[in-house]
Amino acid sequence: MKIAVSVSDKEKAKGNDSPYFRALLVAGAQPEEIELVTAGRAGFRAEDFDGVLLSGGEDVDPALYGEKKKYDNVKVNRRRDDFELKLLHEARSSAVPVFGICRGLQLINVKFGGTLHQDLKSDTDVEFEHRQTEDRDERTHIVTVSDPESRLGEALQGHCSVNSFHHQAIARVGRGLKITARSEDEVVEAVETADDRGYLVAVQWHPEEIAEQPEQKRILQQFVGQCRKKAQERRKNASAAS
Repeated sequence: MKIAVSVSDKEKAKGNDSPYFRALLVAGAQPEEIELVTAGRAGFRAEDFDGVLLSGGEDVDPALYGEKKKYDNVKVNRRRDDFELKLLHEARSSAVPVFGICRGLQLINVKFGGTLHQDLKSDTDVEFEHRQTEDRDERTHIVTVSDPESRLGEALQGHCSVNSFHHQAIARVGRGLKITARSEDEVVEAVETADDRGYLVAVQWHPEEIAEQPEQKRILQQFVGQCRKKAQERRKNASAAS
């Protein structure tokens, strides 16, 4: 099994100390099964991997959902956007499991034709602070599952408390996605695909920072389990073809 974790250059420099790397270890992956990748890596193809994790980071370029930048606090990295959109397209085409975290959820929504609130405080009447100042492993608000039959519903079984480090969020949900969880002030906190073209789940919070919590561990284990199934399927197909 091999999982590609798309991260910023800053996160890549952390190597095995990256919280994404460590969280996947908690979920049962082995160190040699995880590869941190960044935009522009030569020869990279999602279909060569058994899973893709799209991590947090910069804001998605508003031009990708038909808007101009409205606020000074919108910080984009178009090079990374383009790399991850291509990565996501390849993963979906090859039925490679995908898990999105924070920016990853937002990028997935844009890829499916959705839009984003460029700044929650400016665009909406949110009640809670979604860009917390507390430590990254502090949980500051509640997320409630809206679809108990969903993949996320299987892992969370109702609701959980989460951390929160975003100033943007889904405005219009993309075609082919369904909302599976919301915050207490109705911000979209999770989506997944409404079809059967492979595993795709994305959350707005950061489970990698609280991976030891049982409910967050189950979410990550579910993703790793899907990656293992993809690896087994790949080996079976290769054996049948030989």
